[in-house]
Formats: sequence, structure tokens, C-alpha cells
Amino acid sequence: MKLKRQKLERIGAGAPAQAQIVHAGQACVVKEDNISERVYTIRESDTLVLQCLVTGHPRPQVRWTKTAGSASDKFQETSVFNETLRIERIARTQGGRYYCKAENGVGVPAIKSIRVDVQYLDEPVLTVHQTVSDVRGNFYQEKTVFLRCTVSSNPPARFIWKRGSDTLSHSQDNGVDIYEPLYTQGETKVLKLKNLRPQDYASYTCQVSVRNVCGIPDKAITFRLTNTTAPPALKLSVNETLVVNPGENVTVQCLLTGGDPLPQLHWSHGPGPLPLGALAQGGTLSIPSVQARDSGYYNCTATNNVGNPAKKTVNLLVRSLKNATFQITPDMIKESENIQLGQDLKLSCHVDAVPQEKVTYQWFKNGKPARMSKRLLVTRNDPELPAITSSLELIDLHFSDYGTYLCMASFPGSPVPDLSIEVNISSETVPPTISVPKGRAVVIVREGSSAELQCEVRGKPRPPVLWSRVDKEAALLPSGLALEETPDGKLRLERVSRDMSGTYRCQTARYNGFNVRPREAQVQLTVHFPPEVEPSSQDVRQALGRPVLLRCSLLRGSPQRIASAVWRFKGQLLPPSPVVPAATEATDHAELRLDALTRDSSGSYECSVSNDVGSATCLFQVSAKAYSPEFYFDTPNPTRSHKVSKNYSYVLQWTQREPDAVDPVLNYRLSIRQLNQHNAMVKAIPVRRVEKGQLLEYILTDLRVPHSYEIRLTPYTTFGAGDMASRIIHYTEHNTCHFEDEKICGYTQDLTDNFDWTRQNALTQNPKRSPNTGPPTDISGTPEGYYMFIETSRPRELGDRARLVSPLYNASAKFYCVSFFYHMYGKHIGSLNLLVRSRNKGTVDTHAWSLSGNKGNAWQQTHVPINPSGPFQIIFEGVRGSGYLGDIAIDDVTLKKGECPRRQMDPNKVVVMPGSRATRLPSLQLWTSMAISLLALQR
Repeated sequence: MKLKRQKLERIGAGAPAQAQIVHAGQACVVKEDNISERVYTIRESDTLVLQCLVTGHPRPQVRWTKTAGSASDKFQETSVFNETLRIERIARTQGGRYYCKAENGVGVPAIKSIRVDVQYLDEPVLTVHQTVSDVRGNFYQEKTVFLRCTVSSNPPARFIWKRGSDTLSHSQDNGVDIYEPLYTQGETKVLKLKNLRPQDYASYTCQVSVRNVCGIPDKAITFRLTNTTAPPALKLSVNETLVVNPGENVTVQCLLTGGDPLPQLHWSHGPGPLPLGALAQGGTLSIPSVQARDSGYYNCTATNNVGNPAKKTVNLLVRSLKNATFQITPDMIKESENIQLGQDLKLSCHVDAVPQEKVTYQWFKNGKPARMSKRLLVTRNDPELPAITSSLELIDLHFSDYGTYLCMASFPGSPVPDLSIEVNISSETVPPTISVPKGRAVVIVREGSSAELQCEVRGKPRPPVLWSRVDKEAALLPSGLALEETPDGKLRLERVSRDMSGTYRCQTARYNGFNVRPREAQVQLTVHFPPEVEPSSQDVRQALGRPVLLRCSLLRGSPQRIASAVWRFKGQLLPPSPVVPAATEATDHAELRLDALTRDSSGSYECSVSNDVGSATCLFQVSAKAYSPEFYFDTPNPTRSHKVSKNYSYVLQWTQREPDAVDPVLNYRLSIRQLNQHNAMVKAIPVRRVEKGQLLEYILTDLRVPHSYEIRLTPYTTFGAGDMASRIIHYTEHNTCHFEDEKICGYTQDLTDNFDWTRQNALTQNPKRSPNTGPPTDISGTPEGYYMFIETSRPRELGDRARLVSPLYNASAKFYCVSFFYHMYGKHIGSLNLLVRSRNKGTVDTHAWSLSGNKGNAWQQTHVPINPSGPFQIIFEGVRGSGYLGDIAIDDVTLKKGECPRRQMDPNKVVVMPGSRATRLPSLQLWTSMAISLLALQR
């Protein structure tokens, strides 16, 4: 292999990102309102593949994001950072607008979007409703039947009603009315049978269709209407409220009392599923050894698609007693908070019971039943207390009233054990106080360890302690509760995290103690955690002899200060010295200054920062190595083939990343290796001063067709080798653009026109496209061949323009010839213009060729000579005519050096018959064989 060195010229580079979204495969259908690449229709459960084709230098990074179906829905980030977005078995909920964002730090990011329309057709549901009305004073009755057919689909389904095999419509039968309810437009069709007649008893079919969109077949459902058709009816074998004891076996039967066709029965439970072990068989529900957790509502539902479903509900209550609590309420009239002789006193008792209203309470004093008297009253359902609460009131408390009171809750005649609670009343019974033990007001722990917050309660009896958070930003406790009860006043926290820091409140409960104003105290929790620093890792480049400043900054930590900072070089501790000064003292950062970078001081530096809890490290890789080059991927037509030698050459272009950060680049080492081969050829490329944004170019020659090669490029400075960059180059033929590649040979849509050119072939054509305009296939006559065209249907208007712009070519010859095929068929054809955009001194567009009007249903070729004076682009401009029958297409665009052929092909001569599968004509082959390939065009 021979490497031919070319003169490296300085050309400004650094292009902002541009993006274009294309899809793999063909769309199911293209809607008339959206004939563009931005709407992609796909069948549910198929695979969606979207590609974001990007240009720009440096190579842009691509990220995909998505919104749902409407613009008001929340924007959702995805984790896709590739040029290709692939979704296997796409669901209807994944339809919406997808955005491709390409950015490379030059200019503003490029954002393109495409709307994905997911097509589906569910099974239809048919329901029947009947009404009977009196007519003429009850002399007879009219029966009307409504058959309602509902389906979910996209696009909206078309409904067809049939009686037997005959299609029904308004006009053929006065007894039939077909309409669409207003509140379910597009999803429901109703067949109304008025004043039911004998012939109306028949089989009815609702057929739904989306007109074979995406190959989705029609679906249908059939119902047979008879004179016995009736909605379901039910009855239960038990009462609607069923109270049982725990451990019993429960059986509930749901009996059908009507319905034709025979209804289907279904049991459900709310909340949650049926209990484990429950068996629902037909209309019978069996629950063995029922437990308290099985309480709830059990629903039996019967459906036969006639009328409304029949539903019966059983409220199953499994007897239980739990959570017994008491309250001591001093004399409320006198607003007392203490027990005093001569004042009233109320003792209250509550138990959580199922069923709550069936629980009974009994009071005992010192082990004997409490007797009612004028001074001792027992009440139920005290309005000031929770429902179903029993209260014992002592009027004008005497010394003899002191003692131990017991409240016992029970279900009489039930095997459920009684539940009781005691409360002692004496001169020592006093309301609670709460405080934080000495030295426990502030608790400091390390992240990840356990913490215990403590509040001490005094009083008799001692109530539970309730904990909550004071911080408004963190209203919930670590357990996820807003309020947490602790019987001993200690809140235990495991695996403490930094977000648990804050103020915690402890307060006395108003149950199992005095029913008075809660007493409160507060505990401060401080969680210490190791520091977090930036940069965690940094690549520092600097030229030899220049100073270097390294800074390690504290982002966060607790305590929020640097206690110590230690610097190391290549793992060795750095002592203070004049050459390498010690880190400066600061609370939020540590610094290290190198007066002059040398080969010996290049290497790995490590700063270990501590805050007495832990440490974190900043890593710095300091060197004078040059950054890697950045390959330029948007070189126009980089490949040139040599038919005699069967070799090809490739124009390799790149820029140097941050060349001024280090010493000047002296040369590049180029390594070329054919893929699947081990040996590589290495060549040094000397350069003069390389500046930022300078586009460097080298032509690789004698590359073997059609092999691909791995290219490695390494910059060298006085320091030595820099960072290497690599890429793969492939053999491609760019002399003629057939538009078969989705990148359309580097052509782009003009952003200043009215609409875009569209790439399509016979397989992706809109089945509803306008007839009598546009080509049936590309120039090859095969359905797979692509071409570019403008769609002139609405919303296009007279004079709208679409421009297709070529890549930028650098003029290396005086004359060029642009050859292409065009198709201009339709009575509303506008104009097709070829312009040359010169970029020599400013930007100037010059008309080079123009054609207007209907030229017949045939592909025709033309050759246009141009003589650009500097870098140039060619522009195909399609102009919309007076109507929608004005589609214009182009194909097989060739740019050649030299003059055009002297003999122009007859513009009215048919090149390929519409629909023909013939290959290209000999005349086309002649011009192709005469084409002179473009050498590397320098920008």
C-alpha cells in the first residue's frame, strides 16, 4: 500500500450539529395531512426502529427523548443515547412524539421530532338493551331493542351491521336505525330495532374494520336475539351482611334467577384479591377457616351482555377485638388537668372491634362489677370520644372512689376471647410531663450507623410517646409515617442517611393516659457523612514550562469543612518544598501549584480531603500530551474509485482538539490496517503550526476495493505521543446519487423554504395518493428503488417551494456537468429549478436550469453545465403549481468534472415506461461510463 502525502491546507472547521430522523422499514400508511417523514405509522407489537442521521464537527452526540400523545403531557427522558432508537413489540401507550437531540458544543443543539402513530384494533364488545313503552293508553306495548357495539382502535374503526348475512342500513328498513352516540364518537355504533317485529328475532353481527391499515384484519362479534332474551338476575343464599366467628368455614351461593343467554358468574373481593385458599366455582364461594383479615366486601357479578350486569354484594365481617385503649379525663367544666377530690372524673374505654356496633363493655372496680349510682354513671357513645366508646363517670370524686378500674370488651355468646384494660386511680395518678435526658438534645451519628432519639415521660400512668418531624420539607418519618408511636419514648433509626438530619418532635399521647393537652419536647439529629469533592477525576493538559494550578473543592459534607488535605504524586506523599508548595489552608478547597510543568512532574496527582468523618479524593492526570484529533465525518464524496487498478482513494479530514493547550503538534503518525488483517502500515505526516478549528486533510491511496480499513491517528509534540483517535472507513461509490441510502448522499432540506422533499419508493407510497401525477417507481422501474419527490396535496398552496441542498463541493475544475432524471406528470405541474449556490465571496444562488408544465408520465434526463468560481452547492427547487396534481420527482443525480455531452437527450423521450422493471438504458450507461469521478474536494 502506498501513502500519498498531500499539502495540508488550513480550512476553518467546527460545524454545528444538524439532524434528520428516518425510520427503518416502511410505514403502514401515510396520512393525507402529514405526507412527510415526521409521521410514522406502525402496528402494535411490531418493532419500531428510528434513526437520527447527524452531521457536524466534532461528531455530535445523540439523545432521544419523548412526549406522550398530547403536548400537555409531561416530557419524559429516555435512556437512549444512540443514533438508533429501537423498541421491540411497541405498545399503543408508546405512541407519541419522539425527539432526537444532537449536540457537539458548536452553536445550538439540533432537535428534530417524529410522531409515532401506533395502529391497533381490539375485539369488539356487543351489549343489548331493551325498553318497553305503553302506546295509545295501554292498549298495547312497543318493545325496542338497542344493540350497542363498542371497540377500541386506532385509527377510528368503521362499523358494519348485519342481520344474518345481509348488511343493514337506514334506507332499506324503516324498523332499523343506526347511529353514533355523541359521547362516544368513533368508538361506538348503536343498532336500534324499533317496535320489535317477528323478523327482528335473528342473529346480528357487528363487524369492525380499520380498512386493513398495517395489515390489521377486520374483527366481528355476533349476538342472537330471541323472544326470551333477558338481562341477568341474581339472589344470594345469605344476608347482605354476614357476621361469622374466626376459624369457621364460609360458603356463599350466588343464584341465577334469570337471564338469556345464560349469564357468566364472577366473584371478586374489595380491597385486594380473594383470600388465599378461597375457591370460587360457578356461583359458589368457599372460604375455609376464615380469619379477621378476610373481612371485606365480596361481589358476585353476572353478565350476558344484555342490559346491565347484575351484582350482589356480601359484607363479610369476621368477629375480632384488638387495640384496647383508655383515657382519663379530669373535670372538663373546671378545665382541670389533675385529679382532685370533689371534682368530676371520667374514665373511657375503646376497643377496635368487628363488627364495632356489636361490642359490649363491662366495668369492674377492684375485681368486682361496678354498680351504677347517682355518682357513678356508665355511658356509651360519648360524643366527645371515638364511636362505640364506653365511659365511666365519677361525680364529686371521693377518697373511696380510688382503686383499680377494669374495662372489659366482649361479644356475648361468641368464642372470641374478651379483651380488657386496667387503669389505677389514686392520689398518685398525675398527668404526664416530657423532657429530653441531659446531653441527648442533640444526637450526632455517622451516616450508615444506628441512632436512638429519646424522650423521658413522667407521670402516672405513663402514656405512649408519639414522634414526628418538625421540618416542613420532610414531613414524614424515615418509616414513611407522619406519626410513630413508641411505648418507651425511644425512636430507633437504622442505617441513618443524611436526609434524616433535622428536628424531631416527641409528644405524649392522649390515650392510655390523661386526655389533656399533649406535652412536647424536641431532639436535633445531626448526621455526619464523608466529604464529596470535585473534580473526582480531571485530565489536566499544559505545555512544558508553564505553571499548573490544581484545586480540589469540597461540594458537601458534614461537618462542612476541610479538616486536612494531603497531596500525593504517583502514590508518594508530597512534602512542603519550594518546588512543590504545600496545599493552601482553606475550609472549602485545597490547592497545589506547580511553577513549571516538566517531564518529571508530569503524572498522577491525588488530593485526599478529610472532614474527620471520612475522606474523598480528587485525581488529576497532569501531562503535556496532545489531545486526540477529531475526525471530520461530513467530507463530501470522500471516496474515489480507480477502475483500472480496482483500487480507491479516501480523503481523510480532521481537526486537532485544543491544540493551544499543549506544545505545538509537530507531526501525526498515521496507521492503516485492513480489517481482518494483522499488519498495519505506519506513516509520519509532518505539519506546520496547527490552529484550533483548522481542518487538516490527507489522501489515502491504493486502498483495495471493496475492503474497509481501520485508521489510527496520533499527534506528536516535543513531549511525545499524544492521545490516539481511530475510525473505520468503508468503500462507497458517490459519483451518482440514487437516493437508496437514507442519508441521501449528504443532501439536506433547506430550512428557509415552505416544505420538504420526500424520499420514497413504490412500496412506501401513500395508498391514497393522488392519481394521474407522480411516478409509479424510480428510474429503475423496480418497486424497491427510491427517488425524491414533492407532494403538492394540501396543505400546499400555489407558489410553495421545496429546496433540496447538496453537500458543499470545493471547485477543482473550471466546468462541471450536473446530470439527473426528472418526472413531471400532472395537469397542475409547477416548475423544477436547478440553482448553484456559490460560497466564494458570500452566498449567492444562481439559476442554472428551469422547466415548467406537464412533461408526460415518463422519466426524462437532462444535463446542466455549471462553472462555479469557488466552493459551491447545487439546489433542486420544486415549485407547487395551481393544484394538487403537480407532483415532481428527481432521481440519479450525477456531478462530473468537465463539459456536458454535446447531444442532449430529447426531453420528451421516454426513458423508462411507468411500471417497467427494465434496467437503465444503454444511453444512460454511456454517460455513466464517460463520467469523470471527482477528486477529493477541499473545503
